[in-house]
Amino acid sequence: MATILYARVSTVEQTIEHQRTQAEAAGFKIDKVVSDDGVSGVNVPLAERSQGKRLFDMLRSGDTLVVRWVDRLGRNYQDVCDTIRTFMRQGVVIRTVINSMTFDGATKDPMQMAVRDALIAFMAATAQAQAEATKAAQKAGIAHAKTSAEAKAYKGRKPSYTRDQLATIRDMLSEQAGVAQIAAAANVSRQTVYRVIENPVAAEAALATWGL
Repeated sequence: MATILYARVSTVEQTIEHQRTQAEAAGFKIDKVVSDDGVSGVNVPLAERSQGKRLFDMLRSGDTLVVRWVDRLGRNYQDVCDTIRTFMRQGVVIRTVINSMTFDGATKDPMQMAVRDALIAFMAATAQAQAEATKAAQKAGIAHAKTSAEAKAYKGRKPSYTRDQLATIRDMLSEQAGVAQIAAAANVSRQTVYRVIENPVAAEAALATWGL
């Protein structure tokens, strides 16, 4: 039985190693890492990604699949739900680094199955909603940076966070994580997290203004 980490990165600021470090810091002993680099979780289903296909072929009954959160599997509601249920039917246990969630097909109790499936559906829906919200914020931020006279004349202070850190903050906010926990996970100050909470569009605009 193997513990396999699946990591997906879609921007230049994200790294596979960061996701592995987070998993190991959470207590997971990773046997293998399977990763897709520069692949959208919205438009490309897991089974159609080059390493996603490999993951489907590799996993066996009794294996544990570790992901930072379900959004690494994808940001499309139907695809994430189908993927997790397929793996569970194969006897694979899915565990997340964030929130320490565990999904498996061991239970046969109808009520427990209903609760489990509802939670999977909720997390998959959250992943898609977060992707759509991020896309909207990015568009608003870019528009703000292009149209603001002040932004054209003066960039202001360079953001103290990267796009990957901003994505981490947004992801964890959607999961109702605390400010201190988010700041530690994203490696930013609490003040930075509060600024993103207060004005997410401005946070995105600052990155766009600086071309980050």
